[in-house]
Amino acid sequence: MSESDSFIDEVTEEVRRDRLFALMRRYGWIGILGVVLIVSGAAWVEWQKARASARAEAFGDAVLSAMEAEDRVTALAAVPADGAQKAVLDLLIASERGNDAEALASLKAIGADTALPTSLRALAELKAVMAAGAAIPAAERDAALEKLAQPGAPFRQLAMEQQVLALLDAGAVDQAITLAQQLLLEPELTAGLQQRVTQLIVALGAEPAAN
Repeated sequence: MSESDSFIDEVTEEVRRDRLFALMRRYGWIGILGVVLIVSGAAWVEWQKARASARAEAFGDAVLSAMEAEDRVTALAAVPADGAQKAVLDLLIASERGNDAEALASLKAIGADTALPTSLRALAELKAVMAAGAAIPAAERDAALEKLAQPGAPFRQLAMEQQVLALLDAGAVDQAITLAQQLLLEPELTAGLQQRVTQLIVALGAEPAAN
């Protein structure tokens, strides 16, 4: 390589370097801003998670404390909450109140609130059916339990148990036994529910289905 070629290469490299520095001076702040935004976004997400965790923990502690009070209904009603937490409180309060009109109205309101998680709404609907007992028309009860017992529903197995009891109340013993046998074959059946259904089947004079 001649000295002139070497000189030209050096000049070209210097020009490239100058252009690069000029671009960095003009647009480098964009990259820095991007890094700042990424770091700030990550910090914000972590802060939100920590805040939500602390809020949930405080709510849980308050509920546990209220459940130890002599007047649970009053203590639970005093726990500060909103959104899904308020719905959980209303569920607990309704459970404490039993099957009075106010409790049933609260459960129905939770079940109809589409802004709440599906599992919470389903639990409220199931508890409303159970609390209402004979006060709810049979057709309305059966329709509600049929929806709650659909495959994939969060409380399908408990709803099926209520369907068995409803069939027994209607005098349909054979149908109740058949449905109870099906319930025993449900996957991931809890030990308590399995025991209750098994005892019921035996009491009705049938043999429990082998799982």
